Amino acid sequence: MLGFPAILRGQSSPRSLRIAVIGVGGRGGSNLAGVKDETIVALCDVHTTNLQTAAAKFPGAKLFRDFREMYATLKDSEFDAVVVSVPEHTHAFATLPALLRKKHVYCEKPLTRDVYEARVITEAARKAGVATQMGTQIHAGANYRRVVELIQGGAIGPVREAHVWVNRTWGWQSPEDAKIYDRVSTQERPKGADPVPPELDWDLWIGPAPFRPFNSIYIPGNKWYRWWDFGNGTMSDLGSHYNDLPFWALQLDAPLTVEASGPPPHPEIAPATMSATYHYGARGSRPPVKLVWYQGQMKPPAWTQKLIPQWPDGHLFIGDKGMLLSNYSKHVLLPEGEFANFTPPPKSIPDSLGHHQEWIHACKTGAPTTCGFDYSGPLTEANHLGNVAYRAGRKIEWNAKTMRIKNALEAERFLRRSYRDGWTLT
Repeated sequence: MLGFPAILRGQSSPRSLRIAVIGVGGRGGSNLAGVKDETIVALCDVHTTNLQTAAAKFPGAKLFRDFREMYATLKDSEFDAVVVSVPEHTHAFATLPALLRKKHVYCEKPLTRDVYEARVITEAARKAGVATQMGTQIHAGANYRRVVELIQGGAIGPVREAHVWVNRTWGWQSPEDAKIYDRVSTQERPKGADPVPPELDWDLWIGPAPFRPFNSIYIPGNKWYRWWDFGNGTMSDLGSHYNDLPFWALQLDAPLTVEASGPPPHPEIAPATMSATYHYGARGSRPPVKLVWYQGQMKPPAWTQKLIPQWPDGHLFIGDKGMLLSNYSKHVLLPEGEFANFTPPPKSIPDSLGHHQEWIHACKTGAPTTCGFDYSGPLTEANHLGNVAYRAGRKIEWNAKTMRIKNALEAERFLRRSYRDGWTLT
C-alpha cells in the first residue's frame, strides 16, 4: 500500500510547473533546491536575508514578506503549485489558501500545529483534488519500502504490538540534563526581550500565535519547536518520520485510545522525554494493535532489557512469528537464527523518483503521491493526539468522526486554539 490514493487534478502536459515558495531559509532552502528545475514565480519569507539569498538564484521571482499578500497579489493564471516550509504554527495558514484555489501543495512536516488544523487541511485537500505531499522525505527511502513489504507480506505474522523510539532529548528538562542532551536550556518563558534582528519581521513570524516579545531563545533554527504556541516538540517533528513507518506498514488510521507518561506537563514547553501508547482497532484482516512511542530517555522494555540490538532510534514490530527491528537505513528479522534461511518477498513497492520529484510528477500527470494529505493528515492527527493525552494527564478515548474526546471533554482544549487578530483559517 503506497498511501491512500487521491484523485488528482494534475496538469495536462509536462510543461514546467510554476511554483510559489513560502519559507526559503533552512529547511525551506532545501525544499527550494528540490524544486529548482521548475519555474519559481514567487518567493516569500519573513527574513530579509533568506529572501535576498533565494532571490539571487531566481531573479525572475516576485518577492513577498507576508504570504497573505502573496496570495492576494498572484492571479490563478500565474502559479500552479505552492511549497510551504514555515514553522508549523503557520503551516495551515500558508497551505489552505492554495488548496482553496485548487493549487498543488508540498508542505513540510508536521502538516499542522494541532488536530483541528490537520483535519481542516486533510478535508480541503480532498475537496481540491490536487497533488499534495508532506515533507517526510524518509518515506521515499528504499529501507522503509522493504520493511512495508515484509510486514504486509506476513514475514513475522500478524502484528499486534509495535514500538517506536527516538533518542533526541530536546525540550523541557532540568538545566543539568539540558547541558547534556539539548542545544538550548529552557525551563520557563523568558521575562526579558532581546532586540529584534533588523532582517526579521517578528510580528509576521509570530503569525496566528499569541504575541510575545522577541527573544533569541526562540530562533534561529528549530528552537521554537519546543514551545506549545509554535510547535509540538519531538512528538510531532520526528514522529512524522518515525511513526510514518508503522502507520504505513500496519495500515493505521485513527487511534481508539491514547495515554501518555512522562514528567508533569509544562504549560508552555513540550517535554524532552515522554511516551505515548496508542490502541488501534482491527483494520480488515489485520488484528488490533498497540503502538508505543518513546522519546528522549525512555525506551521500549526489549531495548532496556537488551533483548534487541541497542540502536539509538528505531522501530520494533512484534508479530506472531517473530520480530522486525528497523531504523531509517536498515532492518533485521529477529531472532536472527530463526530467519537465517528466510527469503524476502519480491519487491512490490517501486523505488521512489525522489520525494520532491514524486510530487512534481504527480502535479504534472495526476499520478498519486505516497505522502498525500489524505495519508499524512491522519498521521499528523495521531501524533498530535499523543501530546493531547500527555497535556491532559489522562487516557483519552478518541472519536475520529466527531473529533470528540468522550471520556475527557476537558482535554479537547488541546485539539485547537483561537488565533490572533488578523489571522483566520478560512
